[in-house]
Amino acid sequence: MDEPLTVSKKRPMDIFLYGLVYLCAGLSVALLVVLLAYVLIKGIGQVNWQFLTTVTSVLKGTVGIAGNLLNTLIIVLITMLIATPLGVGAAVYLNEYARPGRLVSSIEFATETLSGIPSIIFGLFGSMFFGETLGLGYSLLTGSLTLILMVLPLITRNTQEALKTVPASYRSGALGLGAGKWYMIRTVLLPSAAPGILTGAILAIGRIVGESAALLFTAGSAKALPKTLGKLFSKVFHSGGTLTIQLYLSATSEGDFDTAFGIAVVLLVLVLCINLTTKRLAARLDPRRN
Repeated sequence: MDEPLTVSKKRPMDIFLYGLVYLCAGLSVALLVVLLAYVLIKGIGQVNWQFLTTVTSVLKGTVGIAGNLLNTLIIVLITMLIATPLGVGAAVYLNEYARPGRLVSSIEFATETLSGIPSIIFGLFGSMFFGETLGLGYSLLTGSLTLILMVLPLITRNTQEALKTVPASYRSGALGLGAGKWYMIRTVLLPSAAPGILTGAILAIGRIVGESAALLFTAGSAKALPKTLGKLFSKVFHSGGTLTIQLYLSATSEGDFDTAFGIAVVLLVLVLCINLTTKRLAARLDPRRN
């Protein structure tokens, strides 16, 4: 008797390919687990309250990364405050206002090219242009301006893709009810695309936190904490090393691998928090889930 059509036979090749897919997935998870476990075992003992709230001082006998944490936060804030509106604005122009043609193709090609340039080249350019030509020297501002060039393509492309996922009926419906184009973009389009835009922004933050090569050329490596609020604002114009810079220096110049692994643990926790925040905020802002 013939078998029903609904019953599917498992061919040997199908079984082999399924097994290969699951093997690749398992290896990916295993590599992540091994990496996390190794770094945590090596560095978790170094992380404590003193490590997070003090700076390294030979006279006081302390080892800490508070200055590097502050420098990282300052660079993230400056970079995102400038890059986010520029990237979102560029994406809105390309997707909603610009007519398809050579200009749009050239801009998109330039954006894709920028996203593929090695970060060390951005660092060299930032050092010579922002540091030497504009006279900013080694400073957090120089590092931030350099990182803006690096994350701008990421924010622009993610925003473009988010805008393309908004149904055309939203646009035509709003315009049909008499709304102006900018009003439609501001009240309908951008809120609907908010999850994708937010994802791009937080991914950009993750890249900023993990960047080292470009900042080594531009921001410097100072790790002192400002003593007053006034010096906190002026710190933008002075040298400052981020967590990744200090990790590099600890592992190479200083040979202090315990501190390097401690910083690695802090960076892993930051990246994990960024990824979890991305998923939760994107889920809350997604209108299809509300």
